[in-house]
Formats: sequence, C-alpha cells, structure tokens
Amino acid sequence: MRPLRDVVRHTLLLTLAAGAFLLAPALRGAQIPAPAPAAGALPLPLKDGSLRFMVMGDTGTADPGQYETAREMATIRQRFPFEFAVMVGDNIYGSDSAADYKRKFEDPYKPLLDAGVKFYAALGNHDSPNQASYAPFNMGGQRYYTFRASPSGVGKLTHGGVRFFALDSNYLRKEQLDWLDKELGSSGSDWKICFFHHPLYSSGRTHGSALESRATLEPIFVKNGVDVVLTGHDHIYERIKLEQGIQHFVIGSGGSLRKGDLARTDLTVKGYDQDYVFLLAEIAGDELYYAAVSRKGGIIDSGVFKRPMTEASPRP
Repeated sequence: MRPLRDVVRHTLLLTLAAGAFLLAPALRGAQIPAPAPAAGALPLPLKDGSLRFMVMGDTGTADPGQYETAREMATIRQRFPFEFAVMVGDNIYGSDSAADYKRKFEDPYKPLLDAGVKFYAALGNHDSPNQASYAPFNMGGQRYYTFRASPSGVGKLTHGGVRFFALDSNYLRKEQLDWLDKELGSSGSDWKICFFHHPLYSSGRTHGSALESRATLEPIFVKNGVDVVLTGHDHIYERIKLEQGIQHFVIGSGGSLRKGDLARTDLTVKGYDQDYVFLLAEIAGDELYYAAVSRKGGIIDSGVFKRPMTEASPRP
C-alpha cells in the first residue's frame, strides 16, 4: 500500500495538471493581469519599436487637481516617453476664450507641449464645437476624424500599425455613422482604437452606460474589428470586462473627480474613484500594455490586452 504522503503528492500533481490544461487555450482578445512591478517601477515593458501614448479625460477645469495630475504626467514621461496623448472629451469646461485655453490646457500641459507631445481631442458634452479648430487639439476643424499612429511618428497613412478614430458622441447622426463604417471597413491597420466621450459601458452612478449610443455604435465596432474603446464622461476610472471581444476603458477623472461614484457592477474588472487618474498605454505587436496612474503616481490598475484576430484583421 502506498504511503499517504505519496497519494497526496500524486493527487496534487494531477490537480495542477488539470488546471494547466484548462488554461491552455490561446488568450486571444483576453485581459491578462500584469506581474506586480517592483516598488517605483512602471508595469510597462518599453519594448523597442513599441507605440506609447497617454489617455486623459474630463480635464479642462483648471482646478488644483488637474494641475497636480498634469505635473505627474510630465514627471512620469521621463520614465515612459509617450509620443502623444488622446483626450476623450470635456477638454474645456465653461467659457472657451483664448484665456481659457491657456489656463485650462496650455498652462497645465506646458511641459508636455514643450517636449513635442501632440494631443488629439474628441468633443465632450461640455465642449464647444469651436474646439475642432483649436490647433493644439489636432482635430483639423473636424468633429470626427482618424489618424494613424506608428513608432516613428503620427501620420495619415492607409495601412498597417495602429489607427485611431475620434468620434463626436454628442451627435451620432447618419453622416458620421456612414463615415465611421466606411473608414473602419477600409482600414488595413492591425489595431483599430476608437475614442469619444460617452461610455458604452460604465458603472458610474452619475451617468452610467450610454445605451442608445451602444445600440448604434457597437454593431459597427464588432463588424469592423475594433479592438479598444476609450471614453470618459463619468469622473472615475473603470476597466470593463471584455464586451464582444472589445476592451473598454472609462478614463474620466483626469481633471475632475467624483469620489464614491463607482457602483462596481458586474461590468467592472477594475475601478477607482478616490483620486484623479490618467492612463498610459504601450502597443507592441498584438499586445496592448496599460497602466492607470493616480495624481500621486500610484499604479491603480495594470495589465495586458491581447487583440483578437477577426475576419476584419489584416492577413499576410
């Protein structure tokens, strides 16, 4: 008769093997937790040739929290040299005179602007359409537009790399939807990332999910192989569980915060509503690494999203 310890050891090995077998399928379109970084380190790989960018939302308040968060953005860029920033709306609250643009955007982000970081904006519900013509927002006078990003810079090219699509979610009219469907469908980019203001999925108590926008946009996203959606509006941070293979983020606390506004529904993989937050992202091959950073530099969420290969994905 085998000793009891041998039976226990054999049972444990069988259990571990079964667990490994269940986890074996390819994690395509999966959320993969990142290993815990060493103290003070960023959980981002800084791979050669990767594309690095920042995402911020609901920023244009000119309050102390916005300025403090902007300083942290500039500080962290010394360790993670992102090339451009995506703004998901509510860029200038209230009036938008020249003095307002200076106080609510140019002054807080001056170190980044001076370093050559380009900002790409989408319009929020508090934004004037006139912002589309404000040169530092790089909207080209259009309320919705697209640009291609690559490690060597940002250019309006046709194929390859990463392509961003900025939408005006205040007015999802047929003209814009037809444009979006056409641009997504004709894009041969490996990655397709949409950014706009109103979240299709959110656990924020103040606003929550924009259900009508979801019914309108999600079928277009799924049909055309969109990988990631970046939004704001709710003044919280939330990473949503994968919906139809798409990774959704709510990043609406870059300059305005609603403490305690996160309901933590079954949509929530990770959420945070206790401080201002911005998102760092790095795309290397088929993986997008992300780290959500608080005003004081704390890492409040991180991980890896591996894009799914769909019928809309380019083939050799």
